Amino acid sequence: MLESLITSKTRLRLLVKFFVNSKTHSHLRGLADEFGESTNAIRKELNNLTQAGILERHTDKNKIEYQANIQHPFFKNIQDIIRKYLGLDKLLEQILERMGEVHQVVLVGDIAEGIDSGKIDVLVSGESLNSEYISHLTTRVEDLIDRKVVFTLLGERITTSGLVLFDKEAGV
Repeated sequence: MLESLITSKTRLRLLVKFFVNSKTHSHLRGLADEFGESTNAIRKELNNLTQAGILERHTDKNKIEYQANIQHPFFKNIQDIIRKYLGLDKLLEQILERMGEVHQVVLVGDIAEGIDSGKIDVLVSGESLNSEYISHLTTRVEDLIDRKVVFTLLGERITTSGLVLFDKEAGV
């Protein structure tokens, strides 16, 4: 659905890259390699998004790095749209609905780095988690968001780096 509003596939991939996780940063050559596209196509979109103030550029030695401009007035709106496009809102809703006493939900792997590979790795921590519900939930969520989902249930707090979608203690 978002593809009908944002007709440039490169622009959409860049928005996913930088707005799923606002800490993500990258440079032109790295993006070209990751996307398998020419540097010219990516440079054009990076320039457009930078001129609009949606992305920021920083010079790091001899490379120019890009990342989301979290000060932009539409930052949160764009991030919400991208997360909805990926189905992360539905994913979180389904987990919190019937998984038990959930303390944290953290995305790891490709999606935490802003790469929409079609697979989402999810770590869920909490007490008395409903492990029987997980197989039903996996199928249900995969149908809802049209992506493969791999759940890992943990009893202790998650300390690994990743994208925190929910943290009961931190109020996220």
